Amino acid sequence: MTGDMGYTDYREVLALPENYKPADVIRNYKKRMKQLLIEISENRQADDRRDHYLLLMAQLNAAFYILRDRQRGETYLLERNEVMRMEEEWRTATGKGDAGEEDVLRRKYDQALRNFLAKYMEEFVLEAGRDPECVENSGWDSVHERLAGRILRQYRQQRYHEIHERLPYFEVSAPDIDWETRSSFVEELLEGSIPE
Repeated sequence: MTGDMGYTDYREVLALPENYKPADVIRNYKKRMKQLLIEISENRQADDRRDHYLLLMAQLNAAFYILRDRQRGETYLLERNEVMRMEEEWRTATGKGDAGEEDVLRRKYDQALRNFLAKYMEEFVLEAGRDPECVENSGWDSVHERLAGRILRQYRQQRYHEIHERLPYFEVSAPDIDWETRSSFVEELLEGSIPE
């Protein structure tokens, strides 16, 4: 798993500082895309490498598409921070003994996580591939989009599972059974002394 804890940080994809400027987004995107296209052209790749390069290209396009628009970028960062906050809220509630609250927080978090991953790791990535500026810089076309759909769904599912592997779920404890009471109940039942 990457250092972004599973919640893709598109600022990291473009190597941007926290207080980036729109010009930084454009410059870093073009530089990284050019490097990637050179690497792709130098390496004739097998299917697995092709998928890897396609995913990298799609991530660069998405990072550029999301972060170059200040409002879209701020919305993305707010939603990313909110999902991370919800994870932390759930973690904090775990172990406090209120299983009902834990379950409500888990469900809210899970829904927010699914929405975040679907929006920013699939929908916006495909939308970025149709953006004229992304198409111009990356050479993205309908073939890329067709192949990317499958790869992005797999990537989103992989991220979802990576995140869930580290999360707190209910601990299954051994049942507390009073065997003496059960034994006497069964005896009474077999003798017919318990009314039906």
